[in-house]
Amino acid sequence: MRLPTDMSPDQLEQMDKESLLAIIIALQKQLAEQAALIQELRDQLAKNSRNSGKPPSSDGFKNPRTRSLRRKTGRQSGGQKGHEGHTLQMVAQPDHIEQHNVTRCPYCATNLKEIVSDEYERRQVFDIPPVRLTVTEHQAESKQCPHCRRRIKGSFPANVTQPVQYGPRLKAQAVYLNNYQLLPWARTCEVLGDFYGYTPSEALVLAGNEALTNNIEPTLDTIHRQLIAADVVHFDESGMRVEGRLNWLHVAGTGLLTYYSVHPKRGKEGMVAAGILPQLDGFAVHDHWRSYFTFDNCRHTLSNVHHLRELQFIVDQYEQTWAEDMAGLLLDIKAEVEAAQPEQMTLPVDRLTHFEKRYDALIEQGLAANPPPTNPPAKKRGRKKQSPPKNLLDRLRDRKREVLAFMYDFHVPFDNNLAERDVRMVKVKQKVSGAFRTRKGAETFCAIRSYISTVRKHGVNVIDAIYDAFFGNPFMPLVFEGLPE
Repeated sequence: MRLPTDMSPDQLEQMDKESLLAIIIALQKQLAEQAALIQELRDQLAKNSRNSGKPPSSDGFKNPRTRSLRRKTGRQSGGQKGHEGHTLQMVAQPDHIEQHNVTRCPYCATNLKEIVSDEYERRQVFDIPPVRLTVTEHQAESKQCPHCRRRIKGSFPANVTQPVQYGPRLKAQAVYLNNYQLLPWARTCEVLGDFYGYTPSEALVLAGNEALTNNIEPTLDTIHRQLIAADVVHFDESGMRVEGRLNWLHVAGTGLLTYYSVHPKRGKEGMVAAGILPQLDGFAVHDHWRSYFTFDNCRHTLSNVHHLRELQFIVDQYEQTWAEDMAGLLLDIKAEVEAAQPEQMTLPVDRLTHFEKRYDALIEQGLAANPPPTNPPAKKRGRKKQSPPKNLLDRLRDRKREVLAFMYDFHVPFDNNLAERDVRMVKVKQKVSGAFRTRKGAETFCAIRSYISTVRKHGVNVIDAIYDAFFGNPFMPLVFEGLPE
């Protein structure tokens, strides 16, 4: 209805009451729609990395004042009493010894050259000697057989294929710099040139990546099978540009295993392609992305760090006390779980009941503060539009078991920080390189990064693990023994 807002007071007086009432109702509807739009825009502007899932890089130059979601413990910062420090320790057999002799007394000028020292004060300096490449020449003998008169030549090692080439140790370092330290190909070659005086071509990095990807296939298969057999697996996904289009990086991990895959789809199709969620029997830890819940073969648990951020947003933007109390309740449960005895695997029944009642009461309080609209709009396809507090309340109410899973079973973590850490460095790779120009390049990076991340989680030297893989002996994680083939 078009409103006659340009009418004069005299014209308005001449209109009947029904027309005026229709105008007032239409104006009220318009004001309500505008108020909802303004609130939605305010919510968008108020979101940052502290109170939502947005990354810190999206905060811009005017970063909000950091407010930690952790509770104060009352302890001073730094190492605590009884904490064993870590520093360089002297070695018993140093590689070199330099003696600094005393030749003259600085007080009376007596000559001390002939006086035998009765004590030494020791100091040791750990440093790197000048680094240079070593060149190994392989000479294959050539002989003529006196019997058949044929010329016979010796065999070169399988990895020596060219008249002049770089060795596997340098190639391992190139792969390490490119895939773990996330240096682009050109800068990887520059670093090697600065270190060793020889600057290889980018083809060395490409060849090293391809060779490693082929040789670590048994390791990736083992990682995949062991993740399916794990009791708790963390999942996350994040955007990744491949061939100029938005794709999605999917990660599945535990404290000892990491598996990356890339797919054009974020949801179920991409998760099925990764092949872990559809076969998992244990707990799947993730955010509330609805595609995860399409898999009913596993048990789901939600990351409460996401909930703490969203609750903080509601406190900041809507000033609703139930949200602050709910955040406090989740942290109370977390503290009690952490303080439990090592042999406990769940909270006592009375404590479970106590926390469940507090949880339910806060949900009711929140729903009372955020009632559904009395005159809902005409039903449309898709999810109905609600305020952020109401959306969060519905999730906390409907997914109560998944939210509180960490207090029922201590195997389940409070958050999904492990998967977020596994994703973080891959996002740094995209910031450095911008995008993957080919799908094969993205898949190669995911394969190598899966291998390197798993190696690091086991405390193994990454360069050594890459070097061994070049010779057909890749690192194999044996988290579970006797897995079916």
